[in-house]
Amino acid sequence: MSKSFGRDTAMAKRNTETSRGTYEGHRERQRRRILEAAERLFDERGMERATMAEITAASGVRASTVYQYFSNKDEIVWTIVEGVFAEAAARMKAAAEGAETALGKIAALAEAMAEDLAQRRATVRFMAQFDAMYAREWPAERLIALEARISKGGFAQFRKLIRDGVADGSLRSDLDANLTMHAVMNALIGAQRRLASLGDRVEKEYGKPVDDLFREASRVILLGLRADKNDGKRAK
Repeated sequence: MSKSFGRDTAMAKRNTETSRGTYEGHRERQRRRILEAAERLFDERGMERATMAEITAASGVRASTVYQYFSNKDEIVWTIVEGVFAEAAARMKAAAEGAETALGKIAALAEAMAEDLAQRRATVRFMAQFDAMYAREWPAERLIALEARISKGGFAQFRKLIRDGVADGSLRSDLDANLTMHAVMNALIGAQRRLASLGDRVEKEYGKPVDDLFREASRVILLGLRADKNDGKRAK
């Protein structure tokens, strides 16, 4: 084989790889446009009212192309949810890494949720809408499977966090790891999503920013979890 032929073959391979990369990049940009258009419409019109036709028009992508990516609105919703979960999991992990105790980690997670409420309120509103539809439209197994893909160990990590807190003395010794984990997560998530959904109405009613209201709710919850000075003595 001549050197010229070898160079031509290598060049052809590089051109093919470049073309493939350009095509894949174009596909990903189209997909992103569809998802971003859907997110805007869900926030403006509501997840239930927004239609595939409206999403298609808002995205500027042809209908035939949209259906190459998503066969229906449910698929779009769940794709957005998966992205929200993945980004939140990364932020929560980073937030908790610097804390020394389990109580500190839970406080860091709550603060990250407060920051989401202040800086990513539209995303939190989207999740509030998702909760309402999830309760009526989709089986729990679908959400459980998604959570398992995003977060290895799933809820087991939070149960361990409660047990670790009892062991390190930062959390009360009478806490049931499974029950406490579910109660705390639902309380924090519920408060966050309600405040995001009501937004400026709550701020006008109470005269406080919603993230401040959430931080106070979190503080009260954390006080209920925290071990007091006599907790170790009672446990003995």
